[in-house]
Amino acid sequence: MRIQIIGGSGTGKSTLGRWIGQQEGIHWIDTDHYLWKDQTFTEKRSIAERYAIFTPDIERHHRYVVSGSIFSWNETGFHNRELLVFLTLDEDIRMQRLIKREQERYPDFDGSNEFLDWCRTYRTATDPAMIGTLAEHRLQIIRSASPVIEVDAALPTDVMYKQIKSTYQKLTI
Repeated sequence: MRIQIIGGSGTGKSTLGRWIGQQEGIHWIDTDHYLWKDQTFTEKRSIAERYAIFTPDIERHHRYVVSGSIFSWNETGFHNRELLVFLTLDEDIRMQRLIKREQERYPDFDGSNEFLDWCRTYRTATDPAMIGTLAEHRLQIIRSASPVIEVDAALPTDVMYKQIKSTYQKLTI
């Protein structure tokens, strides 16, 4: 099983990826690990540093679930994946989730920040070169060599997992 999950920030990619990894007993890769130097999400790794972590991961793990994308710095990325999962979610719900997460992460959070301002551009940004936007995700979907399934991220995690598992099983028959 080799699955990649993409979608806007706050759609639950990491939660779903971790869940699938646990259920299937496969390696879970969170692409934030390639991009950010630590959990404060303030200092990005260089492209060379990202490849230094990514390359061993992709060589070592023949079964995996990936939450997130590396498309902006490595278009071929997870070229051997068997299924691309695109999570969708109502914008109001997505932003509510993100605000709640920011409140939990940062005690001095005042209701808005640069990250949330960027998140608000998810649907309106038109340049597919802009990382983490709907335009970028649509381009990934168009270029995907693997089948793509769209999943409603408002569903419970176990229900999303069952949908993905069912689709995956149909691919392997």
